Amino acid sequence: MNSSITRCAIVGSKGVPGKNIKLLNEIPLLAYSFKSTEKFKSVNSSEYNVIINLSTDCEDIKKVASEFGIHTKYTRSEELSNDTAGKLDAIIDLAKFHQEDQDIECNYVLDVSSPSRSVENLILAFEEIKKSEAINFFLVNNAHKNAYFYMVEKNEKGFYETCKKLDKNVLSRQLVPKVFELNASFYFFKKEFIERGFKSVYSGASTIYEMKHIYFDLDEKIDFEFMKFLLVKLIQMNKKVISYPLRGYWLDVGKHEDFEKAQIDIKQVKF
Repeated sequence: MNSSITRCAIVGSKGVPGKNIKLLNEIPLLAYSFKSTEKFKSVNSSEYNVIINLSTDCEDIKKVASEFGIHTKYTRSEELSNDTAGKLDAIIDLAKFHQEDQDIECNYVLDVSSPSRSVENLILAFEEIKKSEAINFFLVNNAHKNAYFYMVEKNEKGFYETCKKLDKNVLSRQLVPKVFELNASFYFFKKEFIERGFKSVYSGASTIYEMKHIYFDLDEKIDFEFMKFLLVKLIQMNKKVISYPLRGYWLDVGKHEDFEKAQIDIKQVKF
């Protein structure tokens, strides 16, 4: 049975331009996801033929991905890469592109901007969905604020009230239903979900996988600084941290002087 792992990485990030190939502690951001998928593939190789795919609109991202053994003929269209395009439409488009030659039964989708995702979570979540009647799952964390108690919205009269209402007045947050906070670290879709062409992850037959540890998504420049700090701390604490050997020249040209240095260095390269 074929199972697909897809990494979504477009070039047009507004918060951090070029973030998917930006260096995080001297390693391109997308390499963290590649290492996770390789481990997942090795664990499930006896049961599934795990195929690693890439959804991107950028040739530079394809080039960097190829340095880590990931090659693709697929290019995400401009229509599916702009600010108004939904990620789900891009995922379904890629699945349909590969359906004839890959015949995918299970689609795992990893967001490149989530390097804090653990391989253990990928494996455990996959085991749960295989036993479930659900046709897809999305990842969640325990919500820090509850919409039944802490969050408010403007009503039709212009006044404010709680977002979610109960039939009775509740004065304690411990008495309201448990809610979760969505995160985009990874998703899972069975073949049925793709074939039915849902426009939302809420299929009516969806389930969740709760991530117990902190979820950290890199959407702003300052997020990279926080993540660099966390990685160093994890190493100091002898925790497992993904690493990847770099077999080439890399220089993050975030400053003008770095760009000038790269131009000088490249002239010295012998092809």
